[in-house]
Amino acid sequence: MTKEVNKIDKQEMEEIKRGLLEQKDQILKDLKDISTDEKVNFPNFGDKPDENAQEIGEYTTNLATDKVLEASLKDIDGALARMEDGSYGICKYCGQPIDVKRLKARPVASACVPCKTKLQNND
Repeated sequence: MTKEVNKIDKQEMEEIKRGLLEQKDQILKDLKDISTDEKVNFPNFGDKPDENAQEIGEYTTNLATDKVLEASLKDIDGALARMEDGSYGICKYCGQPIDVKRLKARPVASACVPCKTKLQNND
């Protein structure tokens, strides 16, 4: 017995798009706060050993944060591009519609739950 997939309608698509654009703006702001010219800023707290350790700790945290934010930005840009080309909401593996509940929970999803589950189980 195959479950009917709940397809996304135009209003839901617009709602998701607004959310993605808001997330993108926030990520760009956050990236600007921790980096300049695409390089993570190295903080300067002073010359004492404990201050140097704090600088290295914060720099390392900022590097990791930068990497996560860049990956999120890439996912959002990919979802927005799929919206523009009409492939948003279609699984890139099986070509079937992605359930709207999944898209609302994870707007950047490019795979349906069954395909994503298969991929994760094969790793």
